[in-house]
Amino acid sequence: MAKSILKRIITVIPTLFIALIIVFCLVRVLPGNAAYALLDQENITPEEVAAMEAKLGIDKPLWEQFAIYIKDVFTGNWGTSYVNNLDVIENIKSRLEPTVMITMLSTLITIVLGIPMGVIAATHRNSGLDYTLSTVALAFRVVPVFWVCALLVYYVSYKTGLFPVQGYKKIADVGFFSSLRYVMLPSIALGLSHVAATARYTRSSMLKVLGEDYMRTAKAKGLSPFKIRYKHALRNCLTLIVTTIGTSIAVMLGGSVVVEKVFNIEGIGKLAYDSLMKRDYPQEQAIILFSTLVFIGLNILLDVIYQWIDPRIRLE
Repeated sequence: MAKSILKRIITVIPTLFIALIIVFCLVRVLPGNAAYALLDQENITPEEVAAMEAKLGIDKPLWEQFAIYIKDVFTGNWGTSYVNNLDVIENIKSRLEPTVMITMLSTLITIVLGIPMGVIAATHRNSGLDYTLSTVALAFRVVPVFWVCALLVYYVSYKTGLFPVQGYKKIADVGFFSSLRYVMLPSIALGLSHVAATARYTRSSMLKVLGEDYMRTAKAKGLSPFKIRYKHALRNCLTLIVTTIGTSIAVMLGGSVVVEKVFNIEGIGKLAYDSLMKRDYPQEQAIILFSTLVFIGLNILLDVIYQWIDPRIRLE
């Protein structure tokens, strides 16, 4: 197992290098100039711009900037933020807690709602219940996340006062359950948008498995419908479902920017947005690289989970 995982890690090194090239190029082709973003644009002079560019190191040729960037990444120096002059990794660590909580809670909501909806829709194929659940799941998918956030802020936070309207307080300051109140509504908004994919893939996988011969054998043996659906059918669908959920987790980490912006939560998503607006190249590159590493790590973890779910699968 360890040898297979090591081989898997080695194979993703080219992918990581390509990702580094793309990140470097995308950040620098954006309109605007980091020097202008950091200076007072009302009373700015060409000399001040040139001095700031030299200070930031963006006056060098792109190939030289890229060589420095690659060297620093692989030596553990991801750079210093242009905005607050702090290490970019420390900035990510300070913002990581709310984003992780939102992602975990959103994933839980996706699993709790999406899988049962898919199972029920499959076992009641082409019925009114099937059409209703499919329509509801599709509605969750097509409704913009920011609109759901706005509705939750007004009708749940403002009208009832059950949850804070905005902001976040860390677990170390107020405790786990108090912090959970701050991320509950953002997690609901983000989680509902991923319910549709989980429900759809669960339904299609269940329909395929329920038509297999061994399902008819299980019915002939007199097994209860619950055992047939959840112990036999759903278990054989888990590989595809886990893949869908793993992909959703990676998307949630990157897509949290919308909910964090609406609820004014100082997380990774909001840090990415602010860094992009201020042309903070090192910070933006670090966030994208961090997200890439998380996505690669999730893929490796999924390979291990596949084998645990289905012993017939062997990592080559």
